[in-house]
Amino acid sequence: MDPVDLSIVVPLFNEAESLEELYSRVTRVLRDAGLIYEILFVDDGSTDTSFPTLEKLHGNDPRVRAIRLRRNYGKSAALSTGFKYARGRYIVTLDADLQDDPREIPRLLAKLEEGFDLVSGWKWPRKDPLSKRLPSRILNALTAWLTGVQIHDVNCGLKAYRRCVIEEVDIYGEQYRFIPILAHWRGFKVGEVKVTHHPRRFGKSKFGPARFLAGIFDLITVLFLNRYMKKPLHFFGLAGGILFLMGFGITGYLGVGWFFGRWIGDRPLFPLGILLLILGIQFISTGLIGEMLTKFNQKEKEYSIHRRLGC
Repeated sequence: MDPVDLSIVVPLFNEAESLEELYSRVTRVLRDAGLIYEILFVDDGSTDTSFPTLEKLHGNDPRVRAIRLRRNYGKSAALSTGFKYARGRYIVTLDADLQDDPREIPRLLAKLEEGFDLVSGWKWPRKDPLSKRLPSRILNALTAWLTGVQIHDVNCGLKAYRRCVIEEVDIYGEQYRFIPILAHWRGFKVGEVKVTHHPRRFGKSKFGPARFLAGIFDLITVLFLNRYMKKPLHFFGLAGGILFLMGFGITGYLGVGWFFGRWIGDRPLFPLGILLLILGIQFISTGLIGEMLTKFNQKEKEYSIHRRLGC
């Protein structure tokens, strides 16, 4: 198929009510841009009428393409699938819930033309309830602190990429939110633009405590895989040194007590300290080794595709 200038990639799950309006908004913005474009929807196993709506849009406009996954794999899977089938020199992602404003797309593309490889949106002001804003703010602060990449809103779905970025950056799990971090670490130039954000009009948010915890765990994974994959001793040595000093402090304290006639064996501090050290080392080591095995043994994305329209 002929290449296009711009691919709009829209991952979605149960967003039937918003799709036609989203399509109208995007096409209005791009109609006068003078670009050859496509809109690629990736239905992540929706159980509502999302895909029949996409079939209708595709029938009316061949620039609309759609992929339906057999089940709900998650946003990273939907984005990876969209990136695989996108044909554009530039790729813009946005969510399907109408909270991202398509009118910001030209601004993101203009920022790319300034020499950036990836431009991330920063929802400002953010039109979400406190139950979403507070966990997101915590995750953003942790990400900036631990990675050194000053992105204010890693959760924003509105992002623009040069094609070379999506061809190199590999994501799985919930790591889609950390694409700017991964791209920065690979040497790409990453920028940020404040973008308009709208309140959610249809359906309900897919965000919850489980996704917040998944984000924290994936931040740890991203840090480990990218900083310590080739030098794990630096990570385990630091952790081991800290644990050794803690153990030395506990046993030293108990040893001093024993020297002055206090018995060690019947003190709860002794077995508790040993037990926590052993469990902590086992859990962390097992989790990180499992992540390493997942990373190395991961095949090319094999998410099961049920149907394709124009792909």
